[in-house]
Amino acid sequence: MTPALSVVIPARDVAPHLDDLLRGLAANARADVEFIVIDDGSADRTPEILGEARLDGLTVVRNDRPTGVAAARNQGLALSSGRYITYLDADDYVMPGYYTDLLAAIEGLGCDFVRVDHVQVTGTRRIPEPAPMGRRGVVLDPRDGILPVHENSMVDYPAIWAGIYRRELGDLLTMDERLHTAEDRPWVWRLHREATSYAVVSLAGLHYRQRAGSLRQIGDERQLHFFDAFDQVIRDLADDPDRESFLRKAARTYCAIIAFHLKRRDRLSPELRERLYERGRTALQSLPEETLAETLPGMGAERERLFADLLGVT
Repeated sequence: MTPALSVVIPARDVAPHLDDLLRGLAANARADVEFIVIDDGSADRTPEILGEARLDGLTVVRNDRPTGVAAARNQGLALSSGRYITYLDADDYVMPGYYTDLLAAIEGLGCDFVRVDHVQVTGTRRIPEPAPMGRRGVVLDPRDGILPVHENSMVDYPAIWAGIYRRELGDLLTMDERLHTAEDRPWVWRLHREATSYAVVSLAGLHYRQRAGSLRQIGDERQLHFFDAFDQVIRDLADDPDRESFLRKAARTYCAIIAFHLKRRDRLSPELRERLYERGRTALQSLPEETLAETLPGMGAERERLFADLLGVT
């Protein structure tokens, strides 16, 4: 029997969280759901715990050396056989019945993909995080989810695990394996530009936990991959019929993320900090002059000062 749903789960050094993960999967186990875990070169007890797990529909594949989360997701996708695909990070967990509800949503709506809300887990706090779309439970044009420029939109909600996708989307489901952060940014832009239909439903059964050692929180060179990710987003817009308006949106998000890292520059080594300044300066100056002139005044005084003082861009 072809599974209805494949759940692709990249995992690396997540031993402390595997009890929650496996408990949530067990509460969602069905004969037509497969769970594919890619142990991406873990050095802790992750392989041992996964090897001892007894869960219907579970397949565990181990990589001897880490390949990165994008490559691990692609690897799991290639091994999967479900009519629909979803993703889950191994340090997160899902509530009972979540995947049944997720399947019912996309099968009922009949669209290419469905995005959902999630719950942010911070210590003992549980904070609902809604997808930035007010229209719920109706089929929409994915390109309409890219704008507006000056407010959060669906391309500002890139988390691949907050959704379910038809297998027929094919290459739109793969990620750029060269990126070790922000790999979901060009992915979500391409999905919304090239898919034909989607919907957002009010379902928040996935609990997302920000790891203390994530690349967003430590001074790792791979943090700067967001430059490569957004450069790709902008290159992909070259022949888009809505390039002008989409470029304004991409530029605003790009500038906001550059400012985010500039504010946290003290976590970087002096060499990497200089690289941040160099790449930030190049990124802003590479934008069309009229786009940059429109974008910067709307970024707020603090961000404008960062760009002027650290990058020499006004």
